[in-house]
Amino acid sequence: MIARTLLLAATALALSAPLAADNHSEDNHSEHKAASGPETRFTGADLFGLSVAADPQISPDGSKIAYVRRTNDIMTDKAVSSIWLIDVASGAQTPLVTGEGAHVSPRWSPDGKRLAYVSTQSGGGPELHVRWMDTGQSANITALPEGPSGITWSPDGSSIAYTARVAGKGLSLGKPPAKPEGAQWGKPLQIIERVTYRRDGGSYVKPGTRQLFLVNASGGAPRQLTYGEYSNGGAVEWAPDGRALYYSGNRNEDWETEPLESEIYRLDIASGEITALTDRKGPDAAPQVSPDGTRIAYLGRDDVGNAFDQTNLYVMNADGTGSRQLIAGFDRGYDGIEWAKAGLFVSYESDGEHRVAKVGLNASRPSPLDARLGSPYYALPYTGGEWSVSERGDLAFTTASSVAPPDVGYEGRSGKKVLTSLNALHLADKELGETIALDVTAPDGVKIPAWITLPPGYTPGDKVPTILEMHGGPYASYGPEFSADYQLYGAAGYAVLFTNPGGSTGYGETFADRIEDNYPISNQAELMAAVDAAIAAGYADPDNLFVTGGSGGGILTAWVVGQTDRFKAAASHKPVINWTTMALMADLYPFFGRYWLGAQPWEEPEHYWKRSPLAAAANIKTPTLVLVGAEDYRTPRSEAEQFYGALKLLGVDTALVITPDSSHNNLTQSPSQQAARTDSVIKWFEKYRTKPASIEPSAPPTMDTSD
Repeated sequence: MIARTLLLAATALALSAPLAADNHSEDNHSEHKAASGPETRFTGADLFGLSVAADPQISPDGSKIAYVRRTNDIMTDKAVSSIWLIDVASGAQTPLVTGEGAHVSPRWSPDGKRLAYVSTQSGGGPELHVRWMDTGQSANITALPEGPSGITWSPDGSSIAYTARVAGKGLSLGKPPAKPEGAQWGKPLQIIERVTYRRDGGSYVKPGTRQLFLVNASGGAPRQLTYGEYSNGGAVEWAPDGRALYYSGNRNEDWETEPLESEIYRLDIASGEITALTDRKGPDAAPQVSPDGTRIAYLGRDDVGNAFDQTNLYVMNADGTGSRQLIAGFDRGYDGIEWAKAGLFVSYESDGEHRVAKVGLNASRPSPLDARLGSPYYALPYTGGEWSVSERGDLAFTTASSVAPPDVGYEGRSGKKVLTSLNALHLADKELGETIALDVTAPDGVKIPAWITLPPGYTPGDKVPTILEMHGGPYASYGPEFSADYQLYGAAGYAVLFTNPGGSTGYGETFADRIEDNYPISNQAELMAAVDAAIAAGYADPDNLFVTGGSGGGILTAWVVGQTDRFKAAASHKPVINWTTMALMADLYPFFGRYWLGAQPWEEPEHYWKRSPLAAAANIKTPTLVLVGAEDYRTPRSEAEQFYGALKLLGVDTALVITPDSSHNNLTQSPSQQAARTDSVIKWFEKYRTKPASIEPSAPPTMDTSD
């Protein structure tokens, strides 16, 4: 994904008041509501108490589902994670692991009698725990310096495999002189030698590599299984006989400069011998072993240098021979895979939805289940979802809805049902905006999927202020999902228009390739066609159009305002403004220049400049707010700061909003920061929104730039 950046410290920007939807310009309305009844609009305060279901794990027999519940806590201003248990037959819920710390990653033992999970309850860092379901007792199996990944039980339930980072020494240079006793010296030098030296959401990378471990499920010291300066450990899978582990990684010496390269390996537990089962140029990952142990299904694709290629589904013999692609004619990319006794299951995006399907080894098409999955990313309406299957083929999944974050759903022999209603009471008195599909055709005749979320209480025939909001990625997809940002915009009287322009996933390889070697240039006509369609349909007020987006949408915002003056105001979240600096400053810099631009900056500087929004900065007349996380390393903060500086030099009205302690992902922001960030955009748009003649416009908000 792509990120955003900004420069007016959050503490120095009164554009955005905390929980500012309550500070909307209609102050008398808020005061009246406080006195006469509950506020029926969705406000920033409603982010607190909002709960999201995630990581639903169904028991092997399909009778129970353990899932992670994340709830925004108003006292700590953060999401609190706990683990809950659902009885599928009755729908009864039981809290399993709550209290201090974060509790995540529940994983069932093969017999369903124990549950492994990761907890920080002790306050000393992440720990791997096991809970005995019959007694309710839990034990700390092993303490870890960092959170483990890929937790997987052995077939007999005696051991647990996982991956974790092993600290390295790193390069040592510049030794200081001896320090006198009691002296107070500055911090030691920070010496960087790794290719990937910082990672968005993880700050600067510490020396070390990820390795595989094995620990007794009853506790004890873990055994390290892999060694060396290699990237070991993606998803971990056991052989049914318990003698081997399968995982993905890159054990080549140049692994740091080959961001897409990975193979599937077999590790013999007794001898420690590692055998590569795949060997092509490109990523192979997510191995899943058939119940009889004879075959391995996996996801992968050929690396031909494109910015994007769909991920395919393959199967091979357990020794790596006989690899073949399954359902080669199905023009969708896969993102999840699980092989149970009931069969092989996969997940994929399709037409603005996230689906799970069963796949036969000789089938010509997948057999999709009825369930439509929803993403726990509640800030914006990205497609996605999390799921698991029981041995008999029952599905647990996060549900999709345009009016609430995901709940836990079930589809199986007893039908399909939603088992939780986490926000029903919290949102019961809220009037939320309705999302409807919009018919959009690009100038070249290609259909562009689009939706519009209307403000609460919308009257048919009304033309309302409309925000064009664009997704990031750009290889990602929106759908008619819940978005807290959209509901806040709606409460302020705005409709939100959102699309899946060329490059979006879930519509086939050809549609995704519409932006190959031309992004963001080729999206301009598609986006303007969507705006024209919203006006023609009678929803959008052509005199009150606004534009915003984050990451890839931030790039598009910066690009759009350099091409047209039809928007009253803009807000560019975590944009890329200069592809040369982006290609060398982003955390994934071995990837961006090579794959997205097709060359390094010194090889094709004119191509870089042509696709940079900064090249058209002199054309910008639209008042543009710039926003970014202080610790965004995906689309670095320096990109947003360049945009802010250019706009200031051009005399374009602008301000820079920086969210402290935030990385590229909006959900790394605290709930209060999320509310304030969205309200800063609303306040910026309100400065330029044309009010009906019958309404006395309120005074524009003041900007406090004091420290």
